[in-house]
Amino acid sequence: MPKTGSRIAALAAFLVVLGACGSQASPGITATDPGVTSTEIKIGGTFPLSGTASFYYAVAKGATAYFTYINKEKGGVNGRQINYVVLDDGYDPSKTPDKARQLVQDEKVFATFGDLGTPNNKAVRDYYNAQKVPQLFVFTGASTWGTDYDKYPYTLGWQPDYVTEATIYAKYIVANAPSSKIAILYQNDAYGQDGWNGFKNALGSNVSMVVSETKYNAGDPTDMRSQVNVMKASGADTFFVIATPGYAASAVTNAYISGWKPKIYMNQVAASTTTWRSVIKNVGNSSPVDGMISARYLKDPNDSAFANDAGILQYKTILDKYGNGCQYADNFCVAGMAFAFSVVDVLKRAGTNLTRQNVVDISAGQLSETDNFLVLPGIKVHTSKTHRFPISQLQTIKWTTDHWEPFGTIQDGRPG
Repeated sequence: MPKTGSRIAALAAFLVVLGACGSQASPGITATDPGVTSTEIKIGGTFPLSGTASFYYAVAKGATAYFTYINKEKGGVNGRQINYVVLDDGYDPSKTPDKARQLVQDEKVFATFGDLGTPNNKAVRDYYNAQKVPQLFVFTGASTWGTDYDKYPYTLGWQPDYVTEATIYAKYIVANAPSSKIAILYQNDAYGQDGWNGFKNALGSNVSMVVSETKYNAGDPTDMRSQVNVMKASGADTFFVIATPGYAASAVTNAYISGWKPKIYMNQVAASTTTWRSVIKNVGNSSPVDGMISARYLKDPNDSAFANDAGILQYKTILDKYGNGCQYADNFCVAGMAFAFSVVDVLKRAGTNLTRQNVVDISAGQLSETDNFLVLPGIKVHTSKTHRFPISQLQTIKWTTDHWEPFGTIQDGRPG
């Protein structure tokens, strides 16, 4: 008859094996990574569903439409349905930390995706990285997501960064209009300051071309009349706008009303075709906008050049079925769907090794997409161990009558 100690040891060993078998969510999924079951992948995001920046909610709607399409028509990702939980932080970085904790502690998401706003994401990246929760493809072009990757390995951007974009405009002005007198309007937070500093650094010894700088705070009334009056009085003949759509539209409209007619450079954050068509409609003609320069990396459903483009047609078909109010013409719907394509790509590539660490490794170092159906031809979505900026290329564009037209060649601000 076995000794009592031996019987207890055997029972203990059996219970350890039984416990280990019972704790496995599914093959290849570690029990320590929440948000994944044999049938679901739960991800989350924070967006302004309310407040002055609520137009950005279209990004989440575009992403949700694509996830629904993948779930219903493609069987999900490797047999799992994507459950995308979106919480409202009102574009207020003081509210974002509570929403982040809700996603991680209450919703138990596997990862977050598309979280909107530079100051908002800066307010929570310490938390997400401490929790080792992937903060994938944040919807902000701050350069910090790429340059500070070693410190924040679980946080990654996607779109071209503001420094890269501002550098393109600065170099263009120096090369083509070296006697310009430049006025700057920027949002007074990490987003606006990033673009402004990138612009100044790119001007280098020509920084004296800047004769005026004005700013506003997110959440301020959108009337930019006082800022425009200051810039007009400076004698500036060139106007670089680093602002979100409502503030940008107000600035350009007030410049026109005041009789100030500078050459305008518009950051791509506010380059939505619908925004500028609305300005034209309100003032009664296109003169405030004609010749305005910006940049893009996504296809524009408002551009006749893409009327029969296969990617735009697919985008419209998906919105028809699953758009939940997203309008064809809304460039933020395009952006959300394009971002979501890359998330699905990463999850597919993770396969049976769907862990948080593997998803971060793929996103930050192994992306190589040339088939995103909404990204401009010639622009690649890629990352490597030395290149943490998924998109670093931009096509310069110029406003003509009622639409954007490309000019020049695609430029890479951070080759690698």
